[in-house]
Amino acid sequence: MSLATDKILVCRDCGREFTFTVGEQAFYAERGFVPPSRCVSCRANRRAERQMQGDGKPSTTRQLHNAICADCGRETMVPFEPRAGRPVYCRDCFARQRERY
Repeated sequence: MSLATDKILVCRDCGREFTFTVGEQAFYAERGFVPPSRCVSCRANRRAERQMQGDGKPSTTRQLHNAICADCGRETMVPFEPRAGRPVYCRDCFARQRERY
């Protein structure tokens, strides 16, 4: 791939032309990436759609659930859904439990 000039590519989603600059070409080549097939706005839209669908990729938000600590009885928030029959601990009690083992 010649890196001497900018290239004009056509977006596979919207069909608009976009510029693949010499700098972007060097960046992609250095890391072994294939040239983009979508324009910047379509890439951003696709990324946002994937995050909304929850496809297993890391998300910027974390859902927290209310729980009552099995040791001290205080209300706490945990990053998982508590299940019946399984103790849930607040941060302080959890740290004490870890020290015991």
